[in-house]
Parts: sequence; C-alpha cells; structure tokens
Amino acid sequence: MIDLQTVNKIKLIALTHKTVGLDNIGYFHIDDETFSSVLHNIKKRLNADELLYISTCNRVEFLFYANEDYTLSPEKVKALLLDINPQIPSGKIEKIASKILVAEGENAVRHLIEVASSIDSLVVGEREIITQVRKSYEKCKEAGLTKDYIRLAVKTAVETAKKIYTHTNISKKPVSVVSLAFKEFQKRNLPNDAKILVIGAGQTNYAFTNFLVKNGYTDITVFNRTLEKAQALASKWNGKAFPLSELANFSEGFDALITCTGASGPVITPEIYQQLTKNELSKKIIVDLAVPNDTAPEVLTRFNVDFVDISYIKQLADKNLEYRKQELARCKEFIEEGLKEYESLFKIRSVELEMQNVPRKIKEIKQKALQEVYANELRDLDPNSKEVLEKIISYMEKKYIAEPMKLAKQILLENIKKS
Repeated sequence: MIDLQTVNKIKLIALTHKTVGLDNIGYFHIDDETFSSVLHNIKKRLNADELLYISTCNRVEFLFYANEDYTLSPEKVKALLLDINPQIPSGKIEKIASKILVAEGENAVRHLIEVASSIDSLVVGEREIITQVRKSYEKCKEAGLTKDYIRLAVKTAVETAKKIYTHTNISKKPVSVVSLAFKEFQKRNLPNDAKILVIGAGQTNYAFTNFLVKNGYTDITVFNRTLEKAQALASKWNGKAFPLSELANFSEGFDALITCTGASGPVITPEIYQQLTKNELSKKIIVDLAVPNDTAPEVLTRFNVDFVDISYIKQLADKNLEYRKQELARCKEFIEEGLKEYESLFKIRSVELEMQNVPRKIKEIKQKALQEVYANELRDLDPNSKEVLEKIISYMEKKYIAEPMKLAKQILLENIKKS
C-alpha cells in the first residue's frame, strides 16, 4: 500500500453521475474562453501547487496537489463551486456540495485510475474516457496548471488503464446502442448493393450510417424533417436526400429501413409502408432506434417485417454490461499494481526535486570560497595557476553534484524493491 505520509497532499473533488446526478454536472463545465482564468483562481483558492480539471458528459473532477496540509471543508467546497458558476441557487449548491466525492492520497490516485479505466464510467468498458483524461491533462499543462506530481498520477492512470483494456474483458462485447444495432443488421447478410432508407439525420443515424458506409453500403437514401440536415448526412457518401414529407411519395423501393427520429407518434404507418414497398411481399428489415418507436405496431402485424427495435437492443446492452462488470475483480488487481508503481514514481521524483537544491548549495560554497575565504591567496596566484585551480574546482563541483545524486537514487530504488 502507498505510504500516505508521502502522497497525502494529493486531493480530489469529484462531481459524477453517481454522486450529484447527470442533471447537475452541466453547471460546472468551464468554457474555453474562461478556462485558464477560472482554473487559476481555483488553484489559488485551493492553495494548490498543481491542478488537473477533467470534464466529460458524466463527470467534473479536480485533482490537485496542495502546498501544505489542506482540509476540504464543506464551506471550501461550496466556495469552489461558486467560483465556477456563481449563478447556482443557494439551495441547490448546498445539496450538490453535500454529495460530492472528496478523497486524498491513495484514494485520490485510485479514483483517477478507476476513471481512466472506465470502472467509474456510466458505461463500464467505454474506451473514450482514457483519451478524455489524457486530453484534459494536456490542456491543463498548456495552461500552466500542472507539474510533476499530477503528471505522474496521470501517467500511472493511463498506463494502468491500457493494461486493464488489454488484459481483461472489460471492453469486450459492445454496449452502445448503435454498435449493437449494426451487429444485428449485419446478421441479416444483406448484399452491399441493397437499397437502404435512413429516416432521421440525428446523432444516432449519423453513427449508424458511418458503419454502413465503412462496410461497403452506398445505396443509402436519407429522409429528415429538415432537408439541410438530410443533405449534410447524405453528402458523406454522395447519397440522395429528401425532406421527411416526401417519404410517402418515394417509389424506388428498399431492402432495409433504419429509423430514429424525435417524433411523438409513428412515422412509418401501414399506409406509408405499403407505399414504400409497392405491395412487394418479400421480407424487409426495419431497425427502429427511436423512443417511442417510429414504426406503428400495425406494420408489424400486417406485413412481412424483420423488426429490430430499441428495447431489444437495450436488453443486449444490459446483458453485455453485466458481462463486463464480472471483470471488475481482475481490474482491481491491476489498479493495486498501478498504485504501487505510483508510490515508486512519487518517491523517486520527491528525492529528485529535493536534490535539485544540492547543485545550488555547492555553487554557493564555491563562490564563497573563491570570493571571500581564499580571496587574498588567489590574488597572489599567476594566471596559469588560477586557470588550473578553476579547472580542478569545476571538476570537483560536477563530481560532488553528480555522484551523490546518483548514489541516493540508487539507494532509494533498492529500498523500494525491498519494500
């Protein structure tokens, strides 16, 4: 276990989907324009030497290294939150502050590793978070907010997360709606020249059509309430685009229909479906990812349809998510190894930083000897003698700096191995 005496200045303040809820996290996102100024003010308020700010759709977190013993009282936490967003009502700020996760030392570093490895994510096993942590660090570094101890914590978290993703099954079996829906679509073995209709041009269908195009499907026609959005999506593969109002008049037929709109009622009614198929009796595929479904129930009972909807996809996602969670015990083993590695890195860097004072002190001794203690004797030396003496002193200075530091680091490494 990490010696908390060496790392207890590492502190954490976390607002996550588990603690304050997704609806409250949006209050604490910092925009690019005020990013540096707001975080430097927070760094000053926390009396911190370093600060890391992580902001995603399901968390806002602050990891910092305090200059001295610093206790995160509820009042200090509230003041910090108001620094970010002074407009939050007092009643809400009290409630949010009471639910925030606060940690220090080993627990703070452990939490960062759990975040980077997605164990603390809304969707366990999603790989995007490791990139978000790394980019957050790079942004804070560029703003002059981080130094060595935060760097080491992030390095440990990212490297441990990579091991977890590589050596466990935590990211195996997809859990995203789009990837699972496309896998179901692939099981139908449609040829690449199949005619595909896409209803809706939102984020879900944008992602689904990316899968279609990457897998060789090009005969894709997009319908959307706003024609411009349909055209923007269809332009990715030079496809056709129409306003949704023209769907009932489409007469080119289809093999599969992918739909996801924000409509409150059915978009694919029996009448529209019959018009789209021109009374063709062959089985058609419908992938309906809308909530509520875009497909009227009567379409399923009256026509020959192979139907995949969001409720079925969510059942698959829940099953796969449970599979991923079974890997958590193995993930914990990697996390404990990561914490030990961080302990070693932390101790080594602490010694290196302390020993940075050695060269300065030796230079001070040298200057005092030359300019004060032996100043009179040096005046009596001829130029050649002075030059030789300077070379000897410079040589000894370098050796007195390099050798003790090398030896101290070696002793430290041996002690770490023994422990």
